[in-house]
Amino acid sequence: MADTTVKIDTETRDRFAAVAAARGQTVKGYLADLAIEELNQVALGHATNSFRAAVTRPGVAEAFDRDFGGLPQHRVA
Repeated sequence: MADTTVKIDTETRDRFAAVAAARGQTVKGYLADLAIEELNQVALGHATNSFRAAVTRPGVAEAFDRDFGGLPQHRVA
């Protein structure tokens, strides 16, 4: 894939460089990983909204409990 240039202010560039260095990455590698993480968060947000909409439908929560035994109990360590 070809490289390109993005214009950002030097303060932002320096922050990206500091984070990348702390992770042992190049800025290019860090930004590539960051873009993937952000896309995953967007997809997770869409999935969460779809799930919330689905469970508000009448009978869905009861069917889940019936078929899967309900949600697991949260244990405090």
